[in-house]
Amino acid sequence: MKLGAFFFGGVEMPDAGAGAPHPMDRYYDNAACWDATEKYIQAAVAADELGYDSFWTTEHHFQYEGYEVIPNGILISAWIAARTKNLRIGTMTNVVPQWHPLRLAEDFATMHNLSGGRGIMGVGRGTVPREILHLNDFHVSIGSHDNPDQVADDQRNREYFEEQMEVIRTALDNEWFSFTGKYFQFPQPGIPDRGETVQRLTLVPRPIYPYEIWQAVTSPPTLDYAPSVGHGAVFWNQNPVFIKRMWDRYGELYDQHHHTTLAAGDKRMLVLSVRIEDTHEEAMRTARNGHDEFWKFLGPYGWSRGYMGDDGKPVGPGLVPTLEESIKQKTILVGTPEEVAAGVQEYRDLLGLEYLTLYPHLVGDPYSKAVEQMGRFVNDVLPLLS
Repeated sequence: MKLGAFFFGGVEMPDAGAGAPHPMDRYYDNAACWDATEKYIQAAVAADELGYDSFWTTEHHFQYEGYEVIPNGILISAWIAARTKNLRIGTMTNVVPQWHPLRLAEDFATMHNLSGGRGIMGVGRGTVPREILHLNDFHVSIGSHDNPDQVADDQRNREYFEEQMEVIRTALDNEWFSFTGKYFQFPQPGIPDRGETVQRLTLVPRPIYPYEIWQAVTSPPTLDYAPSVGHGAVFWNQNPVFIKRMWDRYGELYDQHHHTTLAAGDKRMLVLSVRIEDTHEEAMRTARNGHDEFWKFLGPYGWSRGYMGDDGKPVGPGLVPTLEESIKQKTILVGTPEEVAAGVQEYRDLLGLEYLTLYPHLVGDPYSKAVEQMGRFVNDVLPLLS
């Protein structure tokens, strides 16, 4: 089983938990954000030393409230690659509508080549309008699949994203390329260059090693799209009944599009939050504040869509679950090494799981706690799996 670690890259918060302060009432200065960045990099080095296969960064902007303070996962990944030996490094995710597609392709190819082929391209469509609306030229925002008043934003974002990804794959995979779409045209017509006009472009550099693209999958349209273009699928914060349904559907669609048969765990990744302690009670105590702060942050963005209601359907947007509710939904594994191992084994048996990525840094926790959790999983949990 390939084991990864995924960190949001937030600051350490002594007041994390449910209730006050309101997220937007917090303000962390540049020194605090940079301290988190340095500890984040040190955690990646620790993951490499512990034998993790991959480390996943984030890309977020303008978050003075301290939840995610890494604006460029690719740039950070290049520095991590220089300080590690075996670790593969990806961004979960590069928010593609916040990039010019050719700049994203160039930057990824540079990092991937510098790392000796250890880069992974992770892609997604975004979460936070505050970020995306300030970082693209087409006024493309982000909507929620669950909120009818934002469907137009969501559909336009999806269209823009899919065109960008076509540009990125075309540029990475071809010595020369041209492209004409709704939003982008490369090269633009009529550009003079040394007595001629530019008729085609070449990306410099392109990857000199094979590369992978992985995409966060949380909605039916994305589930249809990702296998059609060969992106690996990342599943997180969803009830296992929903994950199993999408997991199998991804395999069916991939086989249809690519005329092959995937093994049960191929090209699909599960992300799981974990908290491991010597006793169940201690695990509950140390997990609660970080769990509650996580949902205080992300609940308003509709992340509860992966939770199952009593009727067996996804709950409506806006749910802020308790730790007990999340444990029941199996989106976080909390307890002794034996309890966490049993939860992982259940997922392995259900999915044929081959790619597991841990989320060990609950929001606001010290980075030292997250490094401890990575070590406990390797040393205390993995040996219990069959």
